Amino acid sequence: MTGFSSDWLALREPLDLAARDRIVEAEFLERVPSVAPRMLDLASGAGSTVAALKDRLPGDVRWLLTDNAPGLLEVAASRWSGTLVGGLSTLEVDLAGEVETLPFSDVDAVSTSAFLDLVSEAFLQRLVKCVVAAGKPFLASLTYDGQIGFEPAAPLDNTMRVALNSDQLSDKGFGNALGPGAAACAIDLFRSAGYKVVQGQSDWEVGPSDAGFLEEFLSGWSRVGVKHGATREEVEAWRMRHLHQARSGSFRCMIGHIDFTAFPD
Repeated sequence: MTGFSSDWLALREPLDLAARDRIVEAEFLERVPSVAPRMLDLASGAGSTVAALKDRLPGDVRWLLTDNAPGLLEVAASRWSGTLVGGLSTLEVDLAGEVETLPFSDVDAVSTSAFLDLVSEAFLQRLVKCVVAAGKPFLASLTYDGQIGFEPAAPLDNTMRVALNSDQLSDKGFGNALGPGAAACAIDLFRSAGYKVVQGQSDWEVGPSDAGFLEEFLSGWSRVGVKHGATREEVEAWRMRHLHQARSGSFRCMIGHIDFTAFPD
C-alpha cells in the first residue's frame, strides 16, 4: 500500500476526529460487547481509530492493529502503551495479499479508517466476504467521496478536483483503486450479502486554524494537478491564492467523506 508518514497522519487526525459521524459510530458500538470486546482494526497507521473510539468503548477493550508499515505500528504501540486497560497488540501484515489470514472469527468487531478509497473492488469483495463469513459488525470511517468545495472559490478549483479524483483511481497496492466510488461499492457489497448498513457524512471542514495541514495538503495536491496536465505556474498561483485566503482568515474548504457501519440484519 502507498505509505503515509506519521507526521502527515498527525496533521490530519484532528480533522478526522472532528468529522467522524457519531450516529454511525453509535450504531456500530451498539453491536460491540459491553465487556472486554476484541477489536480488529485494518490499515491502522498510527492508531487513529483507537483515538476516536477508545473513550466510547468499554475500558477493557482489547485492540489488534494491523498494517504493512512497521514504523507506524511502532508509533501506535508507543502512543497507547500503558493507557489501555485491555491492552493493544499490533500485527504487520500485507492486507492486499493476506487479508484472509486475519482472525475475523476471533474478534467481536472490525474497523478501519481512511482506507477503503485506496483499494480495488476485487479487494473489497474479499474483505466483505471475510467480515460476513465471521458475522461481525464493521465500521468504515472517513472514506473519501470526491466532493470538494472552496470558499472563496478560485478558477482552478474544479480542474484540481478532477485531477485529484482521477489520481485516486491509481493503484495503491491493491489494484486500481475505487477512490471516490469506494464507499458506495462497499455498501452495495454488504447489502447484497444480507447485512444492514447505516451511513452518514464525515466531511473535513478545513479552516484558517488548520494551517499546518493545509500547507501539506495543498502541496501534495499541487503535484497531482501538474501530473494530470495543469501547468506549474497556474497550480502554484492556485495554491498561493488559497494559502493567502487561509492566512487572512477568510478561507473554508470542505472535503467530502462517508462513514458507514454494516452488521448482520
